[in-house]
Amino acid sequence: MRIVIAEDSVLLRAGLTKLLTDGGFDVVEAVADAEHLLRAVGVHRPDVALVDVRMPPTHTDEGIRAALVIHHQFPAVAVVVLSQYVEERYATDLLSVRTDGVGYLLKDRVAHVPDFLAALRRVAAGGTALDPEVIAQLLVRHRTDPLDRLTPRESEVLRLMAEGRSNNGIAGTLKVSHSAVEKYIGSIFTKLELPHADSDHRRVLAVLRYLRT
Repeated sequence: MRIVIAEDSVLLRAGLTKLLTDGGFDVVEAVADAEHLLRAVGVHRPDVALVDVRMPPTHTDEGIRAALVIHHQFPAVAVVVLSQYVEERYATDLLSVRTDGVGYLLKDRVAHVPDFLAALRRVAAGGTALDPEVIAQLLVRHRTDPLDRLTPRESEVLRLMAEGRSNNGIAGTLKVSHSAVEKYIGSIFTKLELPHADSDHRRVLAVLRYLRT
């Protein structure tokens, strides 16, 4: 699996390169700014671009803006954004474009290497990887009446759905049966008045699309 890293910190860039190489990824290039990131993606067409939110020259939103360009110009390239904090506007900007092949992770919470590598592989395969804190803040700040119809258990299932969990994964986390999870999900879609779709990622798409309204 081929990956491009964009991180302005020399130490962190070197650390990520070694970590990912040891984890079986092919780091085709590691760069320090958005301009070189876009150039590297255009040249290598990697499976994943791992992007810091804040990069030179202004250290504000260069990473997010570059991620949006990648989504538009290179839709086959998955993007995982690393951020120091939950920056709601940046997360919303990123997720408003697409929710397949995208991730938003917090640097300080990436403490378990196998989980981090698994998240990258999931995004590269077209899935979603969102830090639970990101999801929690989006749910709280964008809560509207239909979400208030959900029971506490349905809200918990919805949060796990937004993290990209499968029905089996949700059942294992909540210690309930697979059929119970299916009933919760059916009830969620009914209460949120969401249309049926056949896509494997329809649950994440539906959750995030609703939050944006």
